[in-house]
Amino acid sequence: MTPERFRRLTEVYGAMPEHWPEAERAAAQALIAQRDPESLAALADASSLDMLLSAHGVAAPRNDLIRRIVESSPEGSSAIKPAWKKPNWWLSGVGFVGAGVAGIAAGVLVISLTTSFSGSAGQPSFFDQTGESTVFSSNTSDWSDQ
Repeated sequence: MTPERFRRLTEVYGAMPEHWPEAERAAAQALIAQRDPESLAALADASSLDMLLSAHGVAAPRNDLIRRIVESSPEGSSAIKPAWKKPNWWLSGVGFVGAGVAGIAAGVLVISLTTSFSGSAGQPSFFDQTGESTVFSSNTSDWSDQ
């Protein structure tokens, strides 16, 4: 392993040998054992960066920050919303019911039309006009002589 490759290894993986790739770990440790000054300088730089990064801590968020974030989300508000402002998942159910009602109405219409034309002895239909109840069926004025 060259000192340049060792520097690149420590820049990418840090100063701890257990973080280095398994294939290059033995060669890198052999280079350290040779006490190469360039390799030791690269190891010292990586070690100082590792210590600086591990010393950094992030404070836990405050409760009011958590509450504001949750309440600003669309699903997380604890306030009671009116039904028309709630998610519209129920609209799909209304659509299915409407389609079912339209299907039933269409079925009733088709059945009433087909039974009226089939000549069954049931109730007279709107389409069953025998000529008795039309405008032209009146015998009050006979226009044949004109």
